[in-house]
Amino acid sequence: MGQDNLQKQRYELKYVIPEQKALAIRDFLRCYLDVDNNCLGQPDLSYSVHSLYLDSPGMALYHSTINGDKNRFKLRIRFYNECEDTPVFLEIKRRMNNIISKKRVGIPRLTAQSVISGQIPSAEELVSANRKVSNQDSVDYITPSQEQALYEFSEHVNQLQAQPVSHVAYRREAWILPDTNAVRVTLDRQVRCEPDPDAKLNTAMNNPTFVFGDWVILELKFTDRFPNWFRELVEVFDLTQCGAAKYVDGVTLMGEDQVTDLVASHMDLNQGSILEQQDHLKRREQAIAAAF
Repeated sequence: MGQDNLQKQRYELKYVIPEQKALAIRDFLRCYLDVDNNCLGQPDLSYSVHSLYLDSPGMALYHSTINGDKNRFKLRIRFYNECEDTPVFLEIKRRMNNIISKKRVGIPRLTAQSVISGQIPSAEELVSANRKVSNQDSVDYITPSQEQALYEFSEHVNQLQAQPVSHVAYRREAWILPDTNAVRVTLDRQVRCEPDPDAKLNTAMNNPTFVFGDWVILELKFTDRFPNWFRELVEVFDLTQCGAAKYVDGVTLMGEDQVTDLVASHMDLNQGSILEQQDHLKRREQAIAAAF
């Protein structure tokens, strides 16, 4: 992956549409946006996105979405390939009413398992990972927002006793406003998921569940005001806004009880190490203080 086009805070509208309409919308978008650099050269104008979602033993984050809580969040580790020298991203995606906010920090892939179990990468490892994200050899520090993302992710994992639950993957076609991230439109296809309590961070899937079948998830994302041409897009293509929560809908289709039992069985196998990690937060605070 090249440039990081993360919108840290935005409005997000979702629509589930058929492929034929998605292709027509692609032609409409060409009049207003540029295709994301990560899509260039791809035959389907798309790149692969993979996320490992974490949740509590009682699936608290899953149920917060099911219940429609106004202030809710998700924890995930996002990755795009299996290259050992490519960073993966710790992400916190929070919804407060209609506003979506994201915090994330790149970490070395090889440290992901230790982060899940309560350890903090060294300052040198974090700098190296985020230098690769920015493609700038001169970067010799992580930003305050990245440091905060690391701490908050670790704190949530500790408080929830969160464990890896589900691997979600899809192909993303993305369109952006040139020279800014104020407007972004994505079309997600082949959305699939499967349980992954082992946190393998592999791109391959053994027996995935296709969450939305052949349907495409259209997302209109903007950081300020609703663009006038967004309104035209919605009207021309007769779009109806709806929910499309990839992790939650995936777990529901796979069967919450089945997923929960699988994660619980994995936790039982690792109960010895889990008991040793009850003092996660204190050790993390000490590690962060020592690193920074």
